[in-house]
This record gives sequence, C-alpha cells and structure tokens, in this order.
Amino acid sequence: MKDKLFILLQQLLPQHCLSRLVGRIAECKNPKVKNTFIRWFAKRYQINMSEALVEEPTAYENFNAFFTRALKPDARSIDMTAEAIVSPADGAISQLGTIANGRIFQAKGRGYGLSTLLGGDMNLANEFKDGRFATIYLSPRDYHRVHMPVKGTLRQTIYVPGDLYSVNQTTAENVDQLFARNERLVAIFDTEFGPMAMVLVGAMIVAGIETVWSGQEAPVLKAPVSRDFSNQPQPEITLDKGVEMGRFKLGSTVVLLFGKDAMEWLPELQAESPLCLGQRIGVSE
Repeated sequence: MKDKLFILLQQLLPQHCLSRLVGRIAECKNPKVKNTFIRWFAKRYQINMSEALVEEPTAYENFNAFFTRALKPDARSIDMTAEAIVSPADGAISQLGTIANGRIFQAKGRGYGLSTLLGGDMNLANEFKDGRFATIYLSPRDYHRVHMPVKGTLRQTIYVPGDLYSVNQTTAENVDQLFARNERLVAIFDTEFGPMAMVLVGAMIVAGIETVWSGQEAPVLKAPVSRDFSNQPQPEITLDKGVEMGRFKLGSTVVLLFGKDAMEWLPELQAESPLCLGQRIGVSE
C-alpha cells in the first residue's frame, strides 16, 4: 500500500513544474537560502566532503554547484588496463545483463523496449541487438558527475522528452517502462569495443542534465532533438576513459549499452552491487 501511494503521488504531482521550481531554488545564490539547503542536505545524506576538491559546503555559489562538486584528483582510481570497461559513476547497479529480444530488464518482470529507450530509432537499436546493458543508480549522496567507461568518439545525441518519475528501486518495481518513459539524453559513442550508448535518465526534481560538449542538454522543448556529430565541420569530440562526459543536477540513473559480443560484465556483479567511479565492471570479449 505504501508503495502504491508513493507512485500515485508522483502521478498526481506536476512533475515538470515541480522539478523546474526546485531547479530555480538550487540556482539561488542568496547565502541564507543556499547555505541552509546545503547544510541540511550534507547532514541528511552524510556527504563525505573530505574527498571534494572544495571541502567547505557553504563555499559553493549555489546548491547545484555543491551537488555537482568536483572530486580531488586522487579521490578515484581508474582501471586503465586495455580490456577493462569501468563504472561511469559512483552508485549501485539496478540491473545488468543481456538485451534479449529487443528488451531490457527493469525489475520484477518489468522491462522496456530498446528502440523506445533510444528515441524510436530502429537502425540505432539494431546496433545493440542482443548486446549488453547495465543500469546504474546514483543516490542523492553520490558524486554526480558521469565519466567515460572507455575511450570514445561522440557520434550522436538524442534528447527524448518524457515523464519525471523518481528512479529509485521502489519506482523501478512499480512503474512500467520507467527508464524509457522518463526524460533522457542518449549519447552514442564509437569505441574500440564497437558502439556504446550512455543514456542519462532524468527524474523527479532533477533540475537538468549537462554534457561537457554542450552544457545544459535538458530540459528543452517537448519534442525529440537529435544532433549528428559525425559530419560536423568542427573537430570530433573524443573523450578518454575516465574523463567526465556529463553531470546530473540532482540524482538519477545511467543506462549503459554495448553491442553483441563486444564485452561481458564481471560475473560477481548483480543487482544492488555498489560501484565506485573507475572500478572495472566489464571486459572486452
């Protein structure tokens, strides 16, 4: 009953208006407002500020700057061995496995279509048919910058408008096609392992999704926006393994996709396994 009420409340709330309102508050630079918010959040979620590049919470100009804080250079170790695919973020595995019959497992018998996740592009979906997926959840207390699992060259991005349900385990178990119905940014990279998709999924009160190449990517208009980076006159965008590619303003989820026979996840990983940015989560085949 408690879970049903939680989902019903999300359905009744004006998801986008609420998220954008929180976004405005999170950008507020008034010391009294932002410091109160930051101190409460740091205490509530027991944020480890000793690993942050700027350790004093109230030194950040607003809550969003605090939430997307940089880490000290030695705070995470990146597995740089050639065959290693590393975690793109701190967080925990929601699910991982094989993309079977064009569908991705969500939770407790729920799944969603690969092509739907990727914005309805069947040709793109075919590149990941029978491939591998991993869904990584970033909790409020986690570091919220997203980094490259392997070296890759950006080919395409697709912004897909949608709902803004929470993406925690309760919602994943109770909302059909959660990650394929929420607002999201799909980034397609060409790598030595073949194509790789990094899908940054928005959520309730997530004030925005940013990338290092374009800045703010979401929210935008309520229509899909696709950008082709492969035929543009400017230099190609190539990012090394472990380098930042984007960030969330408040917590969310990354869905990572690889093609068929490109790689395997480590066998010890399973749902709820904790992850640290840079740790090995898979290997090339």
